[in-house]
Amino acid sequence: MRFTLGILLSSTLLLTAGCGSGEDAIEGAASQPNDFAGNKNPVDDFSSGSTGDSNNAGGLASNEVRVTMEVPDGITSEGELTRRNLRIVQPDRVSVYYTNQALSVLDEPSISTRTDSEGFTIIEFTDGLPLGPDVIIDATYGNTRMRALAADADRDVKVNPFSEYLIRNTLSSYTAGEFQTIMDCVADAGGELCLNKYVWSTLADQVHDFEIDIPSNVGLGGALDALENRGDFARYVSAMADYAVLDETTSGKISASSADYNAVFLGIELGQTFLEPSLSGSGQWGVRTAQEEVLTDNNGTGYVYPALTLTSFDAFNIRVTSLANDIPYDREILIHQDGNNFFVRGSENWERNTHSSSPGAATLLEDTRLLAGRALYQSITGRGSSKIIGWTRNPYYLDAFTSTPVDETTGPDRVISGYFSAGKAIELEAEGDQLQRLATLEDQYLSVLEINLLRQEGFDAGTLNGRDYNVVYLANRFSDGTAPLTIEAGIGQWQINGGTVSQSQSYTTVQRGNSGTVTTDPSGSRTDSWTLSSRTARLSNGDADIGRLNLDITTASGNFEQPDIGVGASTPDGSLMAFNLDDSPLGDGLLVASEQTTNSAPATGQFRLQGVAMALTPDTNRLRHFDNAMLTIDSSSAATLSPVAITSTHSVDNETVTKPALESLPDIALTYTQSGGGQVQFTSGSLVLDGFHTASQDQFYLRFRTTEASEEQIGLLIATRLP
Repeated sequence: MRFTLGILLSSTLLLTAGCGSGEDAIEGAASQPNDFAGNKNPVDDFSSGSTGDSNNAGGLASNEVRVTMEVPDGITSEGELTRRNLRIVQPDRVSVYYTNQALSVLDEPSISTRTDSEGFTIIEFTDGLPLGPDVIIDATYGNTRMRALAADADRDVKVNPFSEYLIRNTLSSYTAGEFQTIMDCVADAGGELCLNKYVWSTLADQVHDFEIDIPSNVGLGGALDALENRGDFARYVSAMADYAVLDETTSGKISASSADYNAVFLGIELGQTFLEPSLSGSGQWGVRTAQEEVLTDNNGTGYVYPALTLTSFDAFNIRVTSLANDIPYDREILIHQDGNNFFVRGSENWERNTHSSSPGAATLLEDTRLLAGRALYQSITGRGSSKIIGWTRNPYYLDAFTSTPVDETTGPDRVISGYFSAGKAIELEAEGDQLQRLATLEDQYLSVLEINLLRQEGFDAGTLNGRDYNVVYLANRFSDGTAPLTIEAGIGQWQINGGTVSQSQSYTTVQRGNSGTVTTDPSGSRTDSWTLSSRTARLSNGDADIGRLNLDITTASGNFEQPDIGVGASTPDGSLMAFNLDDSPLGDGLLVASEQTTNSAPATGQFRLQGVAMALTPDTNRLRHFDNAMLTIDSSSAATLSPVAITSTHSVDNETVTKPALESLPDIALTYTQSGGGQVQFTSGSLVLDGFHTASQDQFYLRFRTTEASEEQIGLLIATRLP
């Protein structure tokens, strides 16, 4: 896959060097020759630092695209088998035409065609490559006809069920006015560069990064049904279609030219393992927590810290905000086999992995929401060993909260988000210089909470002393003993003085015993003191305090030691802290602490609700990811929850794990109370959301707890204000 932002950033840099218009610079970057030749099949060449989609753009001129048609294997047994259970075939017919929101066949653009040495159709767009959704490439193989947008970022236009789903479920959803708004953006009708025109080339490319296997022996209709039933894929396409309607007036930029953030990351996964023959087919829970990574080579030792970077350019009325992240993480899993046999696989079973992406363009909406379609890199562990594993991660739609900067030279002090990304672990085999895909070792369905807090060199942990905080956390403990799974979620208060954390916490545990039974205990409490200290980072220009923190039981850990409870970070002003709990007495998870406030709780407003809940019955495990749901504050005493979730369920006896499904439930009326200091509670029957709001009244951090029939649910939610 090729990221459009690379063109955008190059263009802006060229502008500052004295080039012509922004459009000229972008077209100039796009016209660079492509020197890579030959057809690529991603089955034969798994690589880290790239996404799952191959780039078959070798030998193309700057205004040419290659057409690669992929059909379900239920249509033909001929053709080269590629990933996702599709086969590469040469179409019988290819046509190109303009279209509209009614998917009408309109005029033909100015094109010429040729066939390359391997039989692929090459289309030259005489007037330049399309950028909008109004140009369709239509291909037919036998009785199967599929379409794709010509505006594909890597110029290898794949015509397959994924592209056909995109056409059917985006363009036809627009009104004539909305489609015209999109085309006005493509044409820069507002008189300045409209960056959202590049959504289409990103979207047309990213749908092919999804690792979703089309069922065997189905035709196009069955393939489209399978994609529609994948809640994560359908939600991504729908969200990106809405995103594309934004015009140039919505594209803001962060105040600073660049802002770096300490990332605190929690991933809760439910999946199915095929890695160990004796456990093949069993379901499993997993938890991922951000870690520091130490890299050593002949040049010395370097440290990689979990991080997000936001960068803004503002030149000649072109406003670009880009983001990139790199989060090393450890992973632990609990395998739950039929018959209630449990097996823990700790982080020592794998090399430290990474959750990262390349720079990508984003829209900063009214200085409070950061919106983007994000594609995550593949990674590889076990190189040079007998077990090489490739890790894939599906794209996701980012709808992140950003705080109001304190001044025009400083970035937002926090970027808060939650998202869902399914993936796989795939066995790889070395074949010369390439790594070929073999069997799928794991299916993984991952719910993520990511809290990014602005770095500040020279941060003084003393600024935290004498302050009171509200606290909420979620943690998991995996065990080979009588309680294989314990999920703990708590709320409470901290008082910090001289690095000592005095606390009062209450917590609830949901526990699965080794016979499969599920029990709950809401009576937990904790009053012992902890120790908080600064954690110096080793940067390329020397050691510095950048807002990273250690949380210990008694004695403060050294800068490069593992603390007793976890590693975290603070905003520069100390108003918000977050910690990755790691092998702590609480377990592995996430803790958030926000300074208490005398400000009243919000009495109006809509809040984007994101987060995770783990749900247990004696016979099932279920993951609920709250996928950009809505919390509406109706008054100072009432609120409404509009729950939208992506769910996956593990049936223990059947040893099945369902694909991610969309769950849209009726609105829930909530009673809304506040008890001072920023503490709040929302209730409806057994459903309780309790936690706190920030002084700025634009964020809630909430523990989630409910019982539905025999299912016990517990989790952590974040609600952030919408414009």
